[in-house]
Amino acid sequence: MAELGSLRNIGKEIGRKLESVGISTAEGLREVGSREAFLRLKLHYPNVCLVHLYALEGAVAGVEYRQLPEEVKRGLKDYSDSLK
Repeated sequence: MAELGSLRNIGKEIGRKLESVGISTAEGLREVGSREAFLRLKLHYPNVCLVHLYALEGAVAGVEYRQLPEEVKRGLKDYSDSLK
């Protein structure tokens, strides 16, 4: 089982928050996916923002979040907006 911190874009703070919502390993994050992880975070930490969702998606995909394709970012933004 790989630690969350072994993933790109996942630092200590977001790792701690993910663990607090039941996601404690890299495999666990990949299993639930970026959207479910973001939803869990949003419910417990209302101040998480779109950049957190990008970071989670990048972690799942194994890329720096700034490297996500524009169409992926648009889809994630639409999802984030739907939660407001």
